[in-house]
Order: sequence, then C-alpha cells, then structure tokens
Amino acid sequence: MTEAFDYVIVGAGTAGCVLASRLSADGKTRVLLLEAGGSDQTVWIQLPIGYGRTFFDRRINWMYDTEPVEGLNGRESYWPRGKVIGGSGSINAMVHVRGQPHDFDDWKALGNPGWGWDDVLPYFKKAEDHDLGDSAYHATGGPQHVTDISARAHPLCQTFIETGQKLGLPFAPDLNAPDGEGVGIYQINTRKGRRASTANEYLRPALRRGGVTLRTRSQATRILFDGNRAIGVEYRQGRKLHQAMATQEVILSGGSINSPQLLNLSGVGDAAHLKSLGIEVVADRKAVGQNLQDHLAVSYFYKTRVPTLNDELRPLAGKIWAGLRYLWNRSGPLSMSVNQGGGFVRSQPKADRIDLQLYFSPVSYTQTPLSERKLLNPDPFSAFLLSFNSCRPTSRGWIQLRSADPFDTPLIQPNYLSTQRDIDEAMAGNRMLRALASTAPLSDIITQELVPGAQVQGDDALLDDFRQRADTVYHPSSTCMMGPDAATSVVDARLRVHGLDGLRVVDASVFPTITSGNLNAPTVMVAEKGAAMILEDRAAKA
Repeated sequence: MTEAFDYVIVGAGTAGCVLASRLSADGKTRVLLLEAGGSDQTVWIQLPIGYGRTFFDRRINWMYDTEPVEGLNGRESYWPRGKVIGGSGSINAMVHVRGQPHDFDDWKALGNPGWGWDDVLPYFKKAEDHDLGDSAYHATGGPQHVTDISARAHPLCQTFIETGQKLGLPFAPDLNAPDGEGVGIYQINTRKGRRASTANEYLRPALRRGGVTLRTRSQATRILFDGNRAIGVEYRQGRKLHQAMATQEVILSGGSINSPQLLNLSGVGDAAHLKSLGIEVVADRKAVGQNLQDHLAVSYFYKTRVPTLNDELRPLAGKIWAGLRYLWNRSGPLSMSVNQGGGFVRSQPKADRIDLQLYFSPVSYTQTPLSERKLLNPDPFSAFLLSFNSCRPTSRGWIQLRSADPFDTPLIQPNYLSTQRDIDEAMAGNRMLRALASTAPLSDIITQELVPGAQVQGDDALLDDFRQRADTVYHPSSTCMMGPDAATSVVDARLRVHGLDGLRVVDASVFPTITSGNLNAPTVMVAEKGAAMILEDRAAKA
C-alpha cells in the first residue's frame, strides 16, 4: 500500500508528537506519524510514580544494552528507551529541566545561528503552561503543563536544601530560571496528577482536531530517495510492508538511537561501514551515529533515624492510603516522581561553570536488583539516596548498525570516562555527596551509609566504586549533531540533513552538545523551534 501526505514523521516520541501537532495546526496539512510501539494508555504510564514498572517491559520499551565499556570496568549499560506513543517521555521520571543558558550559547558559538539562549527561550515558553505563571522566563497557556511541587515535596527535601546551604550552595527557588544555580525542588511534567507527556498534551488534541494520521506498531525500515531528495518512508506494520510518500518533507524523530540507525539503513552514513553491510550508499556522512553523549550517574544510599518515603510506600496500609489519596484528589506520593530535590552546582568554588547535577530522593532501593525495582516497593527501612552526574561530559561514543536488518538492535558504545576531565568530575561528585552526608542537618538524621559504605575511602577506592556502579541516567544525545560542516555534523542549523533535500532530523540527536540536565524539556524546545522553521521554509517556497 502506498499513500501520500505532506509530511511523514518517523517516531511518535517527545519530539514527534510536538511536530505532528504544530505542522497540522492549519487544518489543511496532512501529517503521517509512524510509531514502532503501541498505546500509552496504561495505568503504569499515566500514573506518575508508575514509571518504575516500565523500565523492563518489552511491550513499551526497546530495552537496549550497550557494548562493554572500558571505563566501567568492562560492564555493559542498560538503556531503556520508549517504544510507545510518547516515546521516552512516556517512561521517564517527568523531571522538567531546561538546561543552563550557556548550554545554548555554546550551540550558537559552534556555528549554529539562532540557537543561543535568547533565541530558544521563546520556544521554551511557547511550550509551557507553568504553575509559576507568566514572567520574563515562564509562560502559561502552552500545551505542556509544568507542575511546581515545592509545597508538596517530602519534608526531607528541605533538610537536603538546608544542608546544601550550609556547604555554601545557594538556594534556587526555580531551577529553570536563568540564574537557577543551587539546590532546590525539581519541577515536573504532570497535569492534575497525570503524566503530561507530549502524547497527552500535544498529540491527542491534534488527533481530535484532524489532519494527523497515527500508525502504531509501524516500524520504519528505510527512507525512500529520488536521487538526493527524500520522498517517503518504507515501514512494516504487522507482516505487511507499506510506503508513505511525503510531498513536503520526511522528518526523523526517532531519538538518539533510532534516528541515526534509520539514516544508516537508508544509505546515509559512513560509506565504508554501509558497504561492508551491503547497503547502497546514498550519501557518505561519517558523522551519522558519532558524537554520542550521555549523563553518567551514581547513587549513595543512607539509612536514617527519621521516616522517609519508604515508610509511606512499603507497608500495605501505606500503599492503600496513597492510592486513596490519589483517587480522591490526585495528590500524595503517587502524583509525583520520587526525584524531588536536587540542583545544579559547581564542584568547587573556582569552577567557571556549573558542572554537577544533584538528585535527592527521599526513598531507597538497596535490597532488590534493578530489574525488580518497582517504585511502590522500596526498602523495608527508613532511607534515602543522593545522586550526581557531570553536567557536560566530554567523553564521546558512537552508534553503528549491527547488520542491515532493520529489526536488529544497533551497536551502542558510550565510551564513558574516556577523558581525564570526566574522571576528575566523577571524583568531585563523589566528594560532594560525602560532604553533603557529613554536614548537618542531613548528618543528624543519618545512621549509616548503606552504599557504598563507610569502608570505601580514598580516591582510588571511590573511583573504583564509581566504575563498578555508575550508570546512565537515560540521556543519550548528539548522534545526528547540528553544525555547519557536513564532515563533522549531520544537520545544519535548520535541522536539514547536509546535502540531502526534503529530509530533517528533529529530536535530541541534533544537540551539538548535551545540555546540563534532563533532556525532555530541551527536546520539546527543539521540536517547537524545528516546527516553526519547517513552516517558515514552506511559506518561503510558496
């Protein structure tokens, strides 16, 4: 079967849902949105705290594993990615973080006009329906709700904040403000106690409005070209192979793994690699799949003399009470993420920029393996966890095809800790967590460091512990990076694939450098700005 649309978007994830909504808003444009996964209408996706049950569910998760990583003592890293409407925005912890203004000024300085902080702020605001109201840097009335949980966060979050201030870390009442350096409470993407993914906030209104055709269980297998122009997409739905033609553009929004994978499968990538797999080369683009960046984190666990979320969520009575509160007025711990406190800080006063992201979660999971960590079954004792990751790691990895089979998983090599700077920042983060735990008022409530344990002392032992336990915080980016040079980047500043017509990439893979924080909010911004540019370019050609 062959059909024609104005735009064919591959991937109904965070970016794809935004694009489908914005491109079809005139009521005339026909958009096909292809999604390899299925429905997101399950309780464990829509219930905010339910995301812990989605990390190992093959029905909605690609469940990737990396290659062994030398910097992690040869360990593999497990990478969950959303294979469902809403993409990874349907299985994430909903933390809403824009990143630091200098992240985007760096993008512009790398040769990407229009991507500095002042350029992107209007698109962050355009997306927002923010609890903090309208201001110079926030807005209401946008599609995606941003919830301020500061009045409802667990009381221990305040203990964490006071401890940070004792260490000289400023209090940041709004971690998304341009001056949001310090410790505070994270904002989250929920609306009335329900996950506010772009599937819920952008796509569903667009589907009701019309103009968008959504095909689920439909995996793209290759981009169709006529010479150097992308003209459509081949995809498999069930056992049948279909073709969808695009009269305007093909847009890849598969994310930092699937977008470069589909480019490679379609003949766009390193010619030598593609030829070795028997793939006909359309464009020799060695940068496809390169420049992979991710945040690497480790957690320290502490037993306490005061109650934590463990005491609320572990007992059966606590679960029942939490469920009743949620059913009654969408409140309580089930309406929030467990990632409540945290911040953006400098590892040392002389650091020229924020370089560490902190997390404080008033809950712990030390007695169950990762695959069994359901957020409603924490440890049977009072405890919390502290985590950190480097904001802007300098290690660079890659993604390559394993074979020419579009249903084969790609090779993923993040190359964590392959630079001395990343090792130094890992050590600085370890020291920061220990400093927080040994400072009052946090130290007053701690009875024991459970993991890694007080016996782990000294730089060598702490670094070895980091290599043994650190893992992704699920922020892969930059594998189709934006830049002016086709030899080192994949798309230009208007997100068009270098040297090819009718083809763009719009998702986190285009980030030139990873942002300082969680990636969902900047991905929404990229999609908002990308949609605006697509419409501008179409109007200019008319």
